[in-house]
Amino acid sequence: MPELPEVEVTRRGIAPGLVGRRIDAVAVREPRLRWPIPPGLARTLTGTTVRRVDRRGKYLLLDCAGTGRAGWLILHLGMSGSLRFVAPGTPPAKHEHFDLQAGGAVLRLTDPRRFGAVLWHPAADGPPSDHPLLAGLGVEPFAPEFSAQRLFEATRGRTASVKQTLLAGAIVVGVGNIYASESLFRARIHPGTAAGRVSLARYARLVPEIRAVLAEAIDKGGSTLRDFRTSDGPGYFQLDYRVYDRAGLPCRVCGTPIRRIVQGQRSTFYCPRCQR
Repeated sequence: MPELPEVEVTRRGIAPGLVGRRIDAVAVREPRLRWPIPPGLARTLTGTTVRRVDRRGKYLLLDCAGTGRAGWLILHLGMSGSLRFVAPGTPPAKHEHFDLQAGGAVLRLTDPRRFGAVLWHPAADGPPSDHPLLAGLGVEPFAPEFSAQRLFEATRGRTASVKQTLLAGAIVVGVGNIYASESLFRARIHPGTAAGRVSLARYARLVPEIRAVLAEAIDKGGSTLRDFRTSDGPGYFQLDYRVYDRAGLPCRVCGTPIRRIVQGQRSTFYCPRCQR
């Protein structure tokens, strides 16, 4: 699944081709995504101008405004979706469900599993943070508000594992499966430890490692897994994994074979020696 780095790389890739451009046409070829594409979305968007392209967690937010219309187009890439620019008139291939034409180029959504989202949040309904899909999201990992103290206080009494707590997104948003495993390894915290038992000192190690892992992944274009590609091509962070998808291989620090366990139906990778 595209995680925060992949979504941020996508945001940076598409923003220059959209910001300040008028939306000239919209094509909806398959409205049945995870949530149905709203009827009349093409009519709503056509003629508006994209003012900003933002990200909240794993959601992309296109701030659009036109005569008598304003709001945010909310995009989610689902399990294996991607966005890329194509030339106008390029015939759509299979699984290419949505086009947004602006400024002489077409932004095309490919979503083989149809777990993504293309939704509209009108400005009359309040800021995008009021949308039901965004209202319950935790703090952004790069925000100053994300601190060891905040993580420590929010996890007191929690029996769920620290890995599952990070993935839940209610405290901090966007730390997906790959990057949670990598961050916990760097902070030397066992992924199965109950979140409520992790000390403030250990969270003080974890918070900067989460930021560092995410920043490195963004710099390297994210991770390219299966059929995900960013708008500019493949990412390369997977070449630097220290534990993820390395079960049985030697730990890059101590040489102990990396182990794989399943938590909440997701694979977790860790070093049994470095992460006690």
